[in-house]
Amino acid sequence: VQLQASGGGLVQAGGSLRLSCAASRRTFSNNAMGWFRQTPGKEREFVARIGWRGGTTDYADSVKGRFIISRDNAKNMVYLQMNSLKTEDTAVYTCAANLGPFGSRSSGTYKYWGQGTQVTVSS
Repeated sequence: VQLQASGGGLVQAGGSLRLSCAASRRTFSNNAMGWFRQTPGKEREFVARIGWRGGTTDYADSVKGRFIISRDNAKNMVYLQMNSLKTEDTAVYTCAANLGPFGSRSSGTYKYWGQGTQVTVSS
């Protein structure tokens, strides 16, 4: 069971980044996927989730209208397109696989976690 997030980096406010999450077949099939983020001293925060077929998506209010989550089941990939980035989006972003097909905002329902990728937004 493996998840690997990539695509983070340093970007100026207003810019864009696209995060990718590569999942092993065993992890990916029939599982909803989610993106979470965390900054030092703060709890992990839900960012977005997508159902196993891609038809269900959900976003935190703080990123709604700016971020887009998508998946390519043929490639076992999940993406997070981040637009109009703000300094407050700076965090380590991690992808996770949910136990069920639709997921939730609760990190406790996600069984598999990848290593995070750092996103830094400068002003």
